[in-house]
Amino acid sequence: MKQQPIETYVEQMTLAEKIGQLLQLAVPFFEGAKTEGEITGPMEGLGVSEETVRNTGSVLGLSGAQEAINVQQAHLRKNRLGIPLLIMADIIHGYKTIFPVPLAIGCSWDLKLAERSAEIAAREAAVSGVHVTFAPMADLVRDPRWGRVMEATGEDPFLNGEFARAFVRGFQGKDLQNDTSRVAACVKHFAAYGAAEGGRDYNTVDLSERQLREYYLPAYKAALDEGCEMVMASFNTVDGIPSTGNKRLLRRLLREEWGFGGVIISDWGAVKELIPHGAAADEKEAALRSIEAGIDIEMMTTCYMKHLAELAENGVIEEKLIDEAVLRILQLKQKLGLFDNPYRGADPAREAEIVFCGEHRAVSRELAAKSCVLLKNEGVLPLRRDQSIALIGPFAQSGDILGPWSWHGSTEAAVRLHDGIAAKIGTGRIAVAEGCGIEEASPRQLAAALRAAEGADVIVLALGESSEMSGEAGCRGDIRLPQAQLALIERLAELGKPMAAVLFNGRPLDLHGVADRADAVLEAWFPGSEGGHAIADLLFGDVQPAGRLTMSFPYAAGQIPVYYNSFNTGRPKDAPDAQVRYVSQYLDMPNEPLYPFGYGLSYTAFAYGEPELSSPEMTPDRPLTIKVKVTNTGAVAAEETVQLYVRDLAGDVVRPVKELKDFRKIVLQPGETREVAFALTEPQLRYHHADLTFASDAGDFLVYVGPNSRDAAGLRFSLRL
Repeated sequence: MKQQPIETYVEQMTLAEKIGQLLQLAVPFFEGAKTEGEITGPMEGLGVSEETVRNTGSVLGLSGAQEAINVQQAHLRKNRLGIPLLIMADIIHGYKTIFPVPLAIGCSWDLKLAERSAEIAAREAAVSGVHVTFAPMADLVRDPRWGRVMEATGEDPFLNGEFARAFVRGFQGKDLQNDTSRVAACVKHFAAYGAAEGGRDYNTVDLSERQLREYYLPAYKAALDEGCEMVMASFNTVDGIPSTGNKRLLRRLLREEWGFGGVIISDWGAVKELIPHGAAADEKEAALRSIEAGIDIEMMTTCYMKHLAELAENGVIEEKLIDEAVLRILQLKQKLGLFDNPYRGADPAREAEIVFCGEHRAVSRELAAKSCVLLKNEGVLPLRRDQSIALIGPFAQSGDILGPWSWHGSTEAAVRLHDGIAAKIGTGRIAVAEGCGIEEASPRQLAAALRAAEGADVIVLALGESSEMSGEAGCRGDIRLPQAQLALIERLAELGKPMAAVLFNGRPLDLHGVADRADAVLEAWFPGSEGGHAIADLLFGDVQPAGRLTMSFPYAAGQIPVYYNSFNTGRPKDAPDAQVRYVSQYLDMPNEPLYPFGYGLSYTAFAYGEPELSSPEMTPDRPLTIKVKVTNTGAVAAEETVQLYVRDLAGDVVRPVKELKDFRKIVLQPGETREVAFALTEPQLRYHHADLTFASDAGDFLVYVGPNSRDAAGLRFSLRL
């Protein structure tokens, strides 16, 4: 039987049924759910009736193939027109097979592997009944106090955009309707959520439009250019207006200027939050502002349900605003093939077969190893298999290594660091001691740690933050390790034994008390399900460290925000004629981060030759070629990430001291030299001028090639227009 045109559904729907499509409710409201009827806390006050649930268009947080089938079947029996539910969930960096957190994935600089991780996450989610994931997060992040930096890929707009594209490709594939192993992606949080003041979640954002367009918008645009189906509005204000009620942001920029025709959804409860923001007097005004701004789906508040009908019937809004939103939602359901197959990929038998399978876990292990960043190494790593090891710290045997968005991940099934090391050398040469908890310590714990360390050749410290200390609402003003762990390091350092620290965390940390005491520091982030194996691979040199930072590590929190693509000042500290005092500087710490963007060590060394330009002059019709020879001067094969940066020396507005424009990943054998070539074109030199025009300027530039944003050799060229 041929499906009727989508538009005819809208024509047949009552106003209440239309408004129902604009509502998203959590799982307990739906018949057939395991948690059916468990409506507690704020959900109790929503005033949701059975009729409302019958008309609702989407469900949040439902997963599990049989449960998804049960809920969809029950819904279709009750919905008058037989319109299926959209099932949405937060599949951020894996479903059951958990990959490293996105910030760690960014540090891999591996777009193909990032895409593969999203493809696997989609595969597991889709077979478990999910249709839409609230990912990727394309927010640019510069403040590590903000807990959600772990969900972004870093501080660079170009690199964030490349990863956003990769994630969208992985989640959605090429044919959502027929490829039921994929899910629709929803890019978030639109816009500039990563610029929250003070690094405090849900807080104010205040940016110039030029800053917004130049740095914060490009990665969202990249995701949409790749075909991302949905957009989630952010909690924060943009130019004094919360995104959820921001007509200029959502209708004018996103819909009219960018041409986005897909679904826009609010974040959890954000429509009603227009009231405490001070942008709406009551729920009716919140509904009015949100529908006028372009929010199609209201997540987990009922302002639309309670007030849109009245607003339409009284002529305050035209019903066509509601019709347009409904049509977009139905079009997404059609694109997912739900009218023909409302259960889509949900399959309990296949679910049992592929979810958390060995193939998926192997990719998680590979990506975890590539995401770790070796920050320091004074000859301690790699470990030898004949060494006795004291493995000490709260993460020595902890399964809390998945991260705060590992919804269906199992900490019990996660490979612990101890188990990863034991798989290499057995348990006989490993002495294990907790040493302290995450934030507290006891004399007994310390005594056990000292006993373990005294009999060992080398100490491996397993330190960090619990998953609760980052992620949404996981903001910290003091981003050092908790004092209990710093005290443990200090006491163990007194033994004078070689000591390597492995860090589990969701943000760049202030590493005072760690980097100055440990002989080696490996940043492991929250590495995912196979973390213990991946880290052991690196510690013993079976895999070479290749991760490179995509977010700077501050020298201290007092520098924040500190990021590589900053502006110069009129009195730069490093100017040839700089005065001793009256320059832009701190009196008590350096201006520069402890570890800069792009930084990371290996177990070998790479030597860079002098870069060469194909010409000292570029024109729109004649790009430049930049070549550099890179040599592996060490004894082991390893991967290097060769990075290309540009500086515009004089612009209509001030330009960053460096901007990443491209990168290449190469593998070199010991002694091997390879020439790496980049093409640099005039469009790559364009930027937003004071009047917001997007163009390049004739003039002089510097181009840099090197292993990170700090240690890069520069050449001068001119652009002629």
